[in-house]
Amino acid sequence: MENTKYIDILNQIQSNMEKVIIGKNDKIRLLLTALLANGNVLLEDTPGTGKTMLARALAASINGTFKRVQCTPDLLPSDVTGLNIYNQKEQAFQFVSGPIFSNILLADELNRATPRTQSCLLEAMAEQQVTIDGTTYNLPTPFLMIATQNPIETTGTFPLPEAQLDRFDLKLSVGFPSEQDEITMINHHLTNNPLETLQAVCNVNDIIEMQNNVKSIFVHDDLKQYVIQLIHATRNHEQVTIGINPRGILSLLHMAQAYAYIKGRSYVTPEDIQYLAKPCLAHRLLAFNGSGGYTYAQSIIDDIIATIPVPTEDFER
Repeated sequence: MENTKYIDILNQIQSNMEKVIIGKNDKIRLLLTALLANGNVLLEDTPGTGKTMLARALAASINGTFKRVQCTPDLLPSDVTGLNIYNQKEQAFQFVSGPIFSNILLADELNRATPRTQSCLLEAMAEQQVTIDGTTYNLPTPFLMIATQNPIETTGTFPLPEAQLDRFDLKLSVGFPSEQDEITMINHHLTNNPLETLQAVCNVNDIIEMQNNVKSIFVHDDLKQYVIQLIHATRNHEQVTIGINPRGILSLLHMAQAYAYIKGRSYVTPEDIQYLAKPCLAHRLLAFNGSGGYTYAQSIIDDIIATIPVPTEDFER
């Protein structure tokens, strides 16, 4: 009964977000997958495709706090994390929190920030905490960082290093809507902004409960072995210099658990693994023996999936 309640809530969140983001059900579902698995998302797409609205719609739907940071070369780490300010009246330093202390943080055009500022996010992405002047502060729960990149304007940018790309559990592209979806979008947005009237369908405590439920989603031993085989194939691929690391293994399995939960199952299937493999793994394959980019990395994942035998067990507990 409890699981049915939360599945209904997830469906309501998706329907709520679809009032703002038209025709992108799969991207909404993947964003929810990252949220329930305590992950982080990198959205790479051209301007105007709805990346910011996607993040804001999610925050509004779960009644969570939303903060947006516009990344520029002069952005300092303290502009994101916060800093200690001396209070003359109290004659003591007081901590003033930055925008990172939110449930949904949007780091817009992250690659325009300097490496120093980019690196201040690593602790938050991995451990959901920040350390300032030797003091560690826990971030709100739940916490989801969504970073964006514009792939067509690279002048004056600082490409994310592999170590930081590896902290993103999913890399997504919103993409352009279909012709019919754009007609619907015009009808929804021409006279008003649906985001302004979007009502929350749950609260952050519901999300926390679902995050706890996700951890109990069953993963069959044969599926664990299947994931290991996929990962080892990336390490042994003739075109890949450095394959997927152990963090990538855990990330894929955590995403699969969350995705299975969203689909209303208590167990992971091979189809979950295969569906999530490219958004979860391809951006981690950026060191090639020859030339290649993200599209090439996706094709490598496709080739590996096609060559590894798929388990055929009964995957329920």
